[in-house]
Amino acid sequence: MLKILDHLEEGLISILMAAATLIIFVAVVHRYAMGIPFLHGYLVGFSTSWAQELCIYLFIWMAKFGAAYGVRTGVHVGVDVLVNRLAEPWHHRIVLFGLGSGALFTAIIGTLGAHFVWAISRTDQTSPDLELPVWLVYLCIPLGSYLMCFRFLQVAQRFRRTHTLPHADHLHVAGLNEGT
Repeated sequence: MLKILDHLEEGLISILMAAATLIIFVAVVHRYAMGIPFLHGYLVGFSTSWAQELCIYLFIWMAKFGAAYGVRTGVHVGVDVLVNRLAEPWHHRIVLFGLGSGALFTAIIGTLGAHFVWAISRTDQTSPDLELPVWLVYLCIPLGSYLMCFRFLQVAQRFRRTHTLPHADHLHVAGLNEGT
């Protein structure tokens, strides 16, 4: 079940990133193609004024879910020089305290975000260009924060069992064969 969640998380981040890249590309090509006289008549009816707003929303969603991915895989920046020098019982306690604090913080942010989304969903407020319900845009706050909270708890449980934290190898590229 957790593997499915991992793949959904990675897939969502990939789709959001690809969609934002494609939308920005289309908007830039459209902007420059509008300056070509024989294309102007065809493109003038197609507006990309919504593209910037949509890309901002996509990147916000990507950042929230990317933060949860970062906790799970150990790619978040952390200053752990002092913690790594502590003796074993203190090292273990401080790491678990840090993970628990991260879980508590993201649970609080998720709960506050859920209350905000609930309150704003009762209004008819929409985004300026896309005219999306604003609650839909802000839904990434509770969803991403609760997922990040879950990831902190997941890492804490694994650390309690194995005494290891996820660590990203920045020199390794997944899927790249070293023999080719």
